Amino acid sequence: MSEPTGAARRRGPFQVGDQVQLTDPKGRHYTFTLEAGKNFHTHKGSFPHDELIGAPEGTVVRTTGNVAYLALRPLLPDYVLSMPRGAAVVYPKDAGQILAMADIFPGARVVEAGVGSGSLSTFLLRAIGDQGMLHSYERRADFAEIAKQNVERYFGSPHPAWQLTVGDLQDNLSDTDVDRVILDMLAPWECLGPVSKALVPGGILCAYVATTTQLARTVEAIREHGTFNEPAAWETMVRTWHVEGLAVRPDHRMIGHTGFLLTARRLADGVEPPLRRRRPAKGAYGEDYAGWGSGGSAGGAETPANGSADRG
Repeated sequence: MSEPTGAARRRGPFQVGDQVQLTDPKGRHYTFTLEAGKNFHTHKGSFPHDELIGAPEGTVVRTTGNVAYLALRPLLPDYVLSMPRGAAVVYPKDAGQILAMADIFPGARVVEAGVGSGSLSTFLLRAIGDQGMLHSYERRADFAEIAKQNVERYFGSPHPAWQLTVGDLQDNLSDTDVDRVILDMLAPWECLGPVSKALVPGGILCAYVATTTQLARTVEAIREHGTFNEPAAWETMVRTWHVEGLAVRPDHRMIGHTGFLLTARRLADGVEPPLRRRRPAKGAYGEDYAGWGSGGSAGGAETPANGSADRG
């Protein structure tokens, strides 16, 4: 049985073409690709790449300035933060949430819109494996090319489960029986029709948006569309800790807001969303509210999940 794409590059001694991450005594990282006969240079001296080729991970090398560097292969979170960018990357904390909360499984058929620099595409491909399918849509050809190079650099070759299309999702989506759809774009509410047709019953729509305005509009549009259950929305923040002897405290800096995530499940065809039993906060919908789309008015006490009935 052959190894999954890219697995051989994640274990064993360092080889020519491998990505190497060096950590200096102050914890700073330097990433480069191993090439025979080349030297790695810093302001603290240099050392030959050949010193690492054939050596195991966890090796310590010293520069001509006698500074020690720990050599390891970069983890995927390290790789996506250091790779060349065309657009902003999906941070590892958000990619991890997407993999977990969108329930990305080996062999899954996934559609992604908004490839950016290929960060999330790489996480998704590693999760679905060679037997899955990831069809990514990107409007900008320059972003798509950068993403393609980043993904292939990580796996060491084109990934057999990946198809990349340059163009708008709503104009080009032809996939059917899709298990998961991930939307990282400015206006995900514009794609609900094609996405609903592509998803299997029980399939998951996951949207990644930057602002509260986008979040509110996407949630309301999902409710009004009528083919999804009640969406769930959240954000994730990561705070590291300083641990040294008795000095145990939160670090002064943290990774705060990067974006909002929301998920919703595709209902079976012909099924109406169940009534929402939660009353909105007083004043959440003004008297003149008519929904983000064409339906809905204010005043009702009990609200269907698709938002088509009165709200109060």
